[in-house]
Amino acid sequence: MRQLSALKEETQSWRKLAQRVKDLTELVEISLQEEDLSLEQEVRSEVDRISAEVERLDLQLLLGGEYDRRNAIVAFHAGAGGTESQDWAEMLLRMYVRWAERRGFRTEMLDASPGEEAGIKSAMLEVKGEFAYGYLRSEHGVHRLVRLSPYDSDHARHTSFAMVEVLPEAEEAMEVKISPDDLKVETFRSSGPGGQNMQKTSSAVRMTHLPSGLVVSCQSERSQYQNKEIALRVLQARLIEQERIKRADERTKLKGEHQAAAWGNQIRSYVLHPYRMVKDHRTGLETGDTTAVLDGDLDELMEVYLRSQIGKSK
Repeated sequence: MRQLSALKEETQSWRKLAQRVKDLTELVEISLQEEDLSLEQEVRSEVDRISAEVERLDLQLLLGGEYDRRNAIVAFHAGAGGTESQDWAEMLLRMYVRWAERRGFRTEMLDASPGEEAGIKSAMLEVKGEFAYGYLRSEHGVHRLVRLSPYDSDHARHTSFAMVEVLPEAEEAMEVKISPDDLKVETFRSSGPGGQNMQKTSSAVRMTHLPSGLVVSCQSERSQYQNKEIALRVLQARLIEQERIKRADERTKLKGEHQAAAWGNQIRSYVLHPYRMVKDHRTGLETGDTTAVLDGDLDELMEVYLRSQIGKSK
């Protein structure tokens, strides 16, 4: 019913726009006949309004994937490089939280494993809002940072990598059927901060889905029950993404092209030294305003990528 309602709303928007264009055409004809300057100004204003609405609806057409309207779960993984990469992973986490705030989306930290000195080894962030997954799926892949390291006494230039995974959240438990017999659930003591209770009790959970081999762990909450709930939600999201990738691989085999989001295939580089530039390697888009990008100004990078994918997923 939610899908039907969303589709009705979308088609209704285009029908209303078509009617506005028809009305505008009639207004243009009247303006030409009567040579009325006030009507001419009204026509120009309506053209601007319609153009803006077309841009908005056109962008929504790019988000027509099966899961695009859903909430997203974003996972961050520091690459090799110790503290430097762990700090970069935390910078990326902050960047996407800021982006979500700009769009009015809500965020919730599901899990985080802090680094020894700084940053994070890994983390999971839930982003809640319509089309959250549709926008964020453009960010899935390896992100590369080049900068003078604040953790190097010689202030040498370092290159760091971090992996960003974007998963569509399951809308309801029955969408992904997981038999209890297919799950291996282990508990262990949390290693992160959170008070003595988290350190003394086995509240952390590691969940293995035996048929697929997928492993999910969560230790952010004090309660073992809460950690199990979060782990199950993440596992459901990973199973949905696994099925989506399987179908996408079948399509790319037919089309003869495939590019994995793996180490060495970074999707974007963020250079802070010796010059400042962010470059998306998939689209070629570059910007010198690295501060704005790292502060969550990602809309242009996302939109250009989404437009570049038109027709490729069919």
